Amino acid sequence: MKSILVDTGAWYAYIDKDDPDHHSVSEILENHFPFLLTTDFIVDETLTLLRYRHGRTSSVKFGELVFSGNLARLEYVIKSDQKKAWKLFLKYHDHCFSFTDCTSFVLMERLKIQTAVAIDSDFRSYGFHCLPTV
Repeated sequence: MKSILVDTGAWYAYIDKDDPDHHSVSEILENHFPFLLTTDFIVDETLTLLRYRHGRTSSVKFGELVFSGNLARLEYVIKSDQKKAWKLFLKYHDHCFSFTDCTSFVLMERLKIQTAVAIDSDFRSYGFHCLPTV
């Protein structure tokens, strides 16, 4: 099986037991664990979101898990990814892609990853297969 990228919304749903997508995301992550990948940009975004919505303890717990390698393989967005992502960010002015989303799209293309665990529709809109399916 190939790698699967995990986006911020999925990490948030996984950590927040009250999130409506918690159970479906948890099942997906547990079933695909050895193949999960995330990026430093996604981790940054997730740590910040958890810190503001759930407090420091929750964000630290997530950080410890992800940086220990117990959640997913951590892939770094390289300089050329950032340059390509900036071009995408400018090109898709008719979409609400975040810059982090754009870095993820470029990285997925570079690593030939076709699937993301993503809650919002951005990855689908860009053309990737997403879990959970809608």
